[in-house]
Amino acid sequence: MNRIVAIVGRPNVGKSALFNRIVGRRIAIVHDQPGVTRDRLSAEARWRGERFELIDTGGLGFIDGEAAKDVLSAGTRAQAEVAIADASVIILATDVTDGVTPLDREVAALLRASGRPVLLAANKADHEGLDTQASEFAALGFPVFPVAALHNRGFDALLSAVLERLPPGESPTVENPLRVAIVGKPNAGKSSFVNRVLRSDRVIVSPIPGTTRDSIEIPFTIGSGPQARHYRLIDTAGLRKLRRAEDAVERWSVMRAQKSIEDADVVVLMIDAAQGPTEQDKKIAGLILDARKGCVLLVNKWDLATAETKVTQREYEKALRRDLYFLSYVPVVFVSAQSGLNVRKAVETIDYVAGQISTTLPTSTLNKVLHDAVKRVAPPRTGGKRLKFYYAAQTGVRPLRFRFFVNQPDLCVPSYQAYLIAALREAAGFEGAPIVVEYRSSHERK
Repeated sequence: MNRIVAIVGRPNVGKSALFNRIVGRRIAIVHDQPGVTRDRLSAEARWRGERFELIDTGGLGFIDGEAAKDVLSAGTRAQAEVAIADASVIILATDVTDGVTPLDREVAALLRASGRPVLLAANKADHEGLDTQASEFAALGFPVFPVAALHNRGFDALLSAVLERLPPGESPTVENPLRVAIVGKPNAGKSSFVNRVLRSDRVIVSPIPGTTRDSIEIPFTIGSGPQARHYRLIDTAGLRKLRRAEDAVERWSVMRAQKSIEDADVVVLMIDAAQGPTEQDKKIAGLILDARKGCVLLVNKWDLATAETKVTQREYEKALRRDLYFLSYVPVVFVSAQSGLNVRKAVETIDYVAGQISTTLPTSTLNKVLHDAVKRVAPPRTGGKRLKFYYAAQTGVRPLRFRFFVNQPDLCVPSYQAYLIAALREAAGFEGAPIVVEYRSSHERK
C-alpha cells in the first residue's frame, strides 16, 4: 500500500513551510504572497526511521461549487484533488492566528468527503500562549496539533500521529538492494570506514596499501521496520594507475574496482584529507561522472589534517570544489574512520543521495521550472536563430533523465545547457544525483 501524506489547505497558511520542515530541507518555495505553490510537489520524508512520500499542494481557494476565477486556480484545485485521492493520510494546514475561516470549513468538508484520515496542523503557533487558540479548530472534527514551521515546534506529536495512521509498507530495496561502492586511492581508509559503519571487523584493515585485493560486498540496512532502505556496501581495491599495477592480480583488482563503479547506484569517493585531491582522485572522479552515478565525497582522516594544518572545513571545501569543479553538485562530508567523527552523518548523506537519484519531478513542476529559467535568462542566438522551448518530461531515474522538446536541438549551446541543469538543481535539489538531458525537436513530439 502507498504511504503518501498530503498537505492541504487554503492559500497562505504555511503549507510549503510545513513541507520544508517535515522533509528537512528547503524545496518548496516559501513566500507571503498567496498562491505561490501552484503544482503538486513531492519528496521523501523520514521520521523515526520510517519513510513516506510527502506532497505539498497549492492553496484551495475556490471550493464548494464556486467557479474558479481562472484556469490556473482550476488546475491548482485539480492537482490538490489528485493528491487527496492518492493520500493515505492528509494534513489539513490552518493558520492559528486567523482562527477558523469560512475557507477552512469548506476545505474540511471536502476532506471529510474523501474518507481519508485527517490531522489538523494549526500552524504559526509560535509559543505556548497560542496553543489554546488552536482548540477552536476542533470544531472542524479532526485531531488538532498546534505547530510552528518557523520555529520547529510541535512536529513530534503531529508526525507520531501521522505514522500511526499510515499503512504498513515494504521498501522496494528489500528485493533489489541499492549498491554503494566505496572507492578511492590505496590506503585512503576505505576499509576502515566500512568497518566503522558496520561496527565490526568484516573487512581486513591494514596500513599496507593494496590489502583489499577484490571488491567485497556486505549487506547493510539504513533505518528500521518495513521502510528501511537495504544496501549492499562494496569495499573496493584502491584504484591505481594501470601502468603501475605490479602483477596480474593487482591489475584484476583495479578492473574490478572500475566495474564496481559501473554497477553501483551510489559511489562514495574517499579522499585522504592530508594529501588532498590528487591527479588520481580526479581521474576516479571522472570515472564516476562518466558512469553517471550518484556520488558522495568523503574527506577522511580529517582529525589528522586539522591537527597538522588548522585548516577549517569551509576553507578546505572551497579548495576541493575548485579542484573537482565538475562534481559541484556532490555533497561533501568530513570524517575520521579511525575516531568515528561524522561517520553517522556520512551514512545519512549516502542514504539521502540514494533517495535523490530515484526522485521523480511532477511534469507540471518541471515545466514551470524550465519556463521560469528561460524567462529569467533567454537562450542566446545562434546563427541568427533563437532556441525555443515547448515542453519537458522526466523519462527515467538512476540517473535522472529529462527530455526537452525544442524548435532546434542544435541551437542549445553547452553553456545554456549547464544553466538549465543548474536551474533544475536550484528548484528541486538533486544533490549528488547526475542529470542527463536529451533535446528533441518539437516535430518528433508531434
